Amino acid sequence: MPEYNGWTNYETWNVALWIQNDEGLYSISQDYDTYPEFVACMRELESTETPDGVAWNDSGIDVDELNEMLKENREV
Repeated sequence: MPEYNGWTNYETWNVALWIQNDEGLYSISQDYDTYPEFVACMRELESTETPDGVAWNDSGIDVDELNEMLKENREV
């Protein structure tokens, strides 16, 4: 499977980029153990996509990869 900057694909990379590099999104992500929980929070906040236009629930996103990222972020 092709990779994008070390991530599964562009969509996964873009979501990870925003969560890891935007202070507000990073702070929000610290409250959740899984990416679907984070997406539910974003929906409650009426945010449907990254600032680059990738939907938080895009079908191409590798949820397992983002779950691992969230776990690693919490361990820091």
